[in-house]
Amino acid sequence: MRRSPPNSLPPADPNAKRNDWATIATLLPYLWVYKWRVLAALICLVGAKMANVGVPLVLKKLIDHLTINPSSPHALLVLPLGALVAYGALRFSTTLFTELREFLFARVTQRAVRTIALKVFRHLHALSLRFHLNRQTGGMTRDIERGTRGVSSLVSYSLFSILPTLVEITLVLGYLGTHYDAWFAGITCVALVTYITFTVTVTEWRTHFRRTMNELDSKANTKAIDSLINYETVKYFGNEDYEAKRYDEGLQKYEQAAVRSQTSLSVLNTGQSLIIAAAVTAILWRATQGVIDKTMTLGDLVLVNSFMIQLYIPLNFLGVIYREIKQSLADMERLFGLLEQNREVADSPDARPLVTHGARVEFSHVEFNYDPKRQILFDVDFTIPPGTTTAVVGHSGSGKSTLSRLLFRFYDVQQGAIRIDDQDVRNVTQDSLRHAIGIVPQDTVLFNDTIEYNIAYGRPGASRADIVAAARAASIHDFIETLPDGYATMVGERGLKLSGGEKQRVAIARTLLKNPAILIFDEATSALDSKSEQAIQAQLKEIAKQRTTLVIAHRLSTIADAHQILVLDHGRIVERGTHAALIAADGLYRQMWDRQQARQDEDLASPAVEAVQD
Repeated sequence: MRRSPPNSLPPADPNAKRNDWATIATLLPYLWVYKWRVLAALICLVGAKMANVGVPLVLKKLIDHLTINPSSPHALLVLPLGALVAYGALRFSTTLFTELREFLFARVTQRAVRTIALKVFRHLHALSLRFHLNRQTGGMTRDIERGTRGVSSLVSYSLFSILPTLVEITLVLGYLGTHYDAWFAGITCVALVTYITFTVTVTEWRTHFRRTMNELDSKANTKAIDSLINYETVKYFGNEDYEAKRYDEGLQKYEQAAVRSQTSLSVLNTGQSLIIAAAVTAILWRATQGVIDKTMTLGDLVLVNSFMIQLYIPLNFLGVIYREIKQSLADMERLFGLLEQNREVADSPDARPLVTHGARVEFSHVEFNYDPKRQILFDVDFTIPPGTTTAVVGHSGSGKSTLSRLLFRFYDVQQGAIRIDDQDVRNVTQDSLRHAIGIVPQDTVLFNDTIEYNIAYGRPGASRADIVAAARAASIHDFIETLPDGYATMVGERGLKLSGGEKQRVAIARTLLKNPAILIFDEATSALDSKSEQAIQAQLKEIAKQRTTLVIAHRLSTIADAHQILVLDHGRIVERGTHAALIAADGLYRQMWDRQQARQDEDLASPAVEAVQD
């Protein structure tokens, strides 16, 4: 029975360099899941090499027999025919065992690549918001791409090239040592040790060039993707040349590292060729001398020469293979480094699914900071009764949006607790928690797919009728119907083909389709004009009647009928109550209300002023 690979890895410092054996040890459990296939593939590998070593032995017998008995009337009919059949069988066996090995191991390799890639993908989604706010997407995606490719390369080169060569070397050395004088085994051993030592030493020296190239490649790619994602900003400021220069600086450094890498490669190849040429010459000299001295036959000469050719052809590629293995390990190092990033927010071992019965939300004396040097929330304490709407207002930077992030448990509070129906969010599974909450954020980002896909993302697998109903509730269905492709219209990268208001309404429809017990509107109508805002506000109020709702608002007119309004100032709740009560209190809320009303009056008066001036 197959066992799943380990679900977690021990925490490690992501900045620390992993050694090669640690990287290999991390990979092995993923391969050992198919241990019987691995063992069968290794048996085929040994069989292929034994057949390959048997070919020169058959040639020796054939040549010796023809040399000793060239005129024998039966020689051609008996032994050569058998030798020829054996020769063909061994050649075919070499190919057969090799292909069987490839067939058996193909699933092992590809499943390992798939499992690791999926595990990294899931792990990245499980990491905290803090990690993703600090990430560089372009470099990270390139690390994942190279790392997964490195897994396949490492398995291919190590098991299909290095191991077969080592098996063949062992068989050849064993035969030479038992059938010929010590010179042959000695020359072969010295050449092998010299070759491997030289290759490993020079390749280790070259490895840092590869690491440097990886880092520079990731940085250049990050700059390119960041620039393309912010295409409009680049155009607004006319900074195309500036962006091209930044990108070229990265390419220039990569070019310098690549040239140094290629130069060192030439040194390695030249040294390897010199060692191989010297070894083959010495072996051939000893074999020729043996034939002259009558201690060896022509068959022995052919045998030894064939052995050397069979050894040194793959050995000639051993340097290339070793380099590729080192490069694969360097690529995998960054991939596993991502996998070892510690989850800042993780489910507790005994976490249970959240069970809602009314969805009462309670912030109990919550204190929080993103950075210990700068606290964001101070003793925030409030309750949202089931089925009611609580609005939070305050100046920018007062901590309003932080409340929604804490409720979603993107971060854990430093002090206090957040509870839903008396269940601490730290004691329930994050998956069940987030399924119970829906949000329409201030800055809506859509997937580069169709409008239908983006709405359906609220509940994957929803029917077309449900999607259309959600779009109608968000007052965007009529707009979608006017588009040439309707619901199949592509929204572009991050939804840039839609206006701010259109994106916001898609986000509202997506959240309505999710049908959560708790709703969060983080300035959900901030991108809409007054007419659209009024239309959607009516829908939102209707939807919020049956749900516990938290509204983070900038326009105070949109939350005037909230059951409870909290006024945040520098992370503290300084006022709370209904709209009427807060106006009567003549405090900070009243000041904010008066300023917004004055601004609206100015906006209404400005057309009349312009008309008089005209």
